[in-house]
Amino acid sequence: MTNNQIMFVLFSAMIVVFSILTVTSRKILRSAVYLLFVLVSTSGLYFMLNYQFIAAVQLTLYAGGIVVLIIFSILLTSHIDHKFEPVGWKKSLFSALAALSGAIISIITILDFRFSATRQAAKEVDMKLIGKSLLSTGNDGFVLPFEVISILLIAAMVAAIVIAKKGGPIKPESQISNQQ
Repeated sequence: MTNNQIMFVLFSAMIVVFSILTVTSRKILRSAVYLLFVLVSTSGLYFMLNYQFIAAVQLTLYAGGIVVLIIFSILLTSHIDHKFEPVGWKKSLFSALAALSGAIISIITILDFRFSATRQAAKEVDMKLIGKSLLSTGNDGFVLPFEVISILLIAAMVAAIVIAKKGGPIKPESQISNQQ
């Protein structure tokens, strides 16, 4: 096995394991940290594919932005010890069926696609071209995607606060017994 294959297996295993931990953990802060590991591992795969720009966006936007906002929101609303209730067997069964059917569809689609090698040389990265593209609204411009990303960050912050604030403030048992 080559080093690239070992790193691919390592990143893939980390993505699968931490994805499962993200959705099965009952503690909200742990789920957010597991999601951070998934996103960092995904950026590692992008670096292996020599997609440095996408990997950098993955690290800065998703791992650095959304997850930090989620964790900050959880800590801000002081529900760090919040535990979700256990999921019933019906929800677990239907979730497993949905995940399994999605995996089967993805695998069939990938196996049916004919991948072909290209003989074209890799294009040179020109920083002026990247800078103009980032500020352009034209055909290859990235202004609109960046605006969409800013809305995504705001939505993630609001969603994290709503999830963290769900159920209202929790009173300690000593205050409840004193009120009775």
